[in-house]
Amino acid sequence: MRDFIKQKNNSIHDLIDKVSKYDDFHQFATKTTNGITLYFSYYKSLIDEKKMHHHLLPYIQSAEKEPKVLTDVMNVIPIEDREITSDAKAFINKLTRGYIFIHLTKTPEKGILVNLSNRTKGSRDFNDTENEYSVIGPKVGFVEDLDTNLSLLRRQITSDDLVFEEITKGSLSNTRVMIGYIDGITNPQHIQTMRQRIEDLDIDITFDSSILDQIISDNANTPFPLFMSTERLDRTTYMLLLGQVIVISDGSPYVIAGPTSIFNFFISAEDYYSPWLVGSFFRFIRFIGVLFSILATPIYVAVLTHHYEIIPEDLLTPLIMSRANVPFPPLLEALFLEITIELLREAGARLPTKVGQTLGIVGGIVLGQAAVQAALTSNILLIIVALSALASFTTPIFKMSNTIRILRFPLILLAAIWGGFGVALGLTFILCHLIRLKSLGTPYLAPVYPFRYRDLNDSFIRSSLSVTTKRFTFFKPLKLHRYNVKKHKDIEDDYNNE
Repeated sequence: MRDFIKQKNNSIHDLIDKVSKYDDFHQFATKTTNGITLYFSYYKSLIDEKKMHHHLLPYIQSAEKEPKVLTDVMNVIPIEDREITSDAKAFINKLTRGYIFIHLTKTPEKGILVNLSNRTKGSRDFNDTENEYSVIGPKVGFVEDLDTNLSLLRRQITSDDLVFEEITKGSLSNTRVMIGYIDGITNPQHIQTMRQRIEDLDIDITFDSSILDQIISDNANTPFPLFMSTERLDRTTYMLLLGQVIVISDGSPYVIAGPTSIFNFFISAEDYYSPWLVGSFFRFIRFIGVLFSILATPIYVAVLTHHYEIIPEDLLTPLIMSRANVPFPPLLEALFLEITIELLREAGARLPTKVGQTLGIVGGIVLGQAAVQAALTSNILLIIVALSALASFTTPIFKMSNTIRILRFPLILLAAIWGGFGVALGLTFILCHLIRLKSLGTPYLAPVYPFRYRDLNDSFIRSSLSVTTKRFTFFKPLKLHRYNVKKHKDIEDDYNNE
């Protein structure tokens, strides 16, 4: 279609002749009370026919003034989103978005484009968060309609400083992509970088915002997510208030935001809806869970392969009894269980919810017990792998939990080859890789590297609201203070003073 538009001597009439061969393209003519014939061209699958029959045609057909020119017709249309155009490119772009084209002649060179798109067709009735569920706090999430998502954000942040910039991407899809930020808080350099990266994209179809995430990332050869991806309204609002830039794509229920830090992926919405001591405790538990998930199985392989001498005497007997009949070395034993866990997870994720839960529970119990009885693995390793899998799911962001599960496999191989030195070597490589990563030009390990001690109050732990009054300095916001907390002495109730 775009190639057709680029041809010489093209016109709206030529485009109508081309698309009139499509089965879902409709054309009809109607006469007004004054005998003037009007022609209508549209895609039936994209417009709301109730709007056309109840809010467009009755007003045009019963117009008191004879519509001799397009301006007269447009003046009687009670729909705000309308325009007169003779541009063939604008015509085809609007027509494929649910607009109807009104013209006065059969061979038009100019006409009126009126927005009759059906925004509710194909959208979900409920927008509860499914993958980032929280017990406490709101559960409102985004849907696949861009305008609905913008409405949710506008109602949450009632400020004229909330800015949205629209960019159309996709040579075939012409997908609406919106860049959002808060003017006066977000650093203009981050806005310009995000805008430039999206504008420079050359892609045919934008299926989801995750496609944009992969293309505009600072480093495409990393398993770590460099942009925050969320379906939660409250998390997106929080990121905007911190000075991050968000990107919303039409047809996607996920919002991506940058720049971001690795610590942001371990922050849960419940951390802020609970007392700060409770929130800090569970956030710290998540970090412990991540370390356990990455290191537990590699340490088991390293110890049983190279470092028998560090096993306590009380633990040595249970280990010998557990592995007495296992014919495989610790490496194959660990890989067998880890791959089995991943197979169960993938199968459970692809099946319907009830069937997937049953498969995960029953399959895990049956296969685990059968593997132990068949002497394919030991009881101790089965417990370690199961706990490692559970610990990886404590991460609130799904993309980061996938990364954590992937990191275990190279560490297991290094542990089998070089033992503890291999595990240390793998961790060193991961740390060096993290130090080199950047998100929209911002260091990925901030505030640890470069070190910003003032920003640590909302990283490993979540401090009280009286301490977290400032935004993260590594985001370079234009306005550092979020809110003011008045320090006051204890005030007794009036009835205690009587």
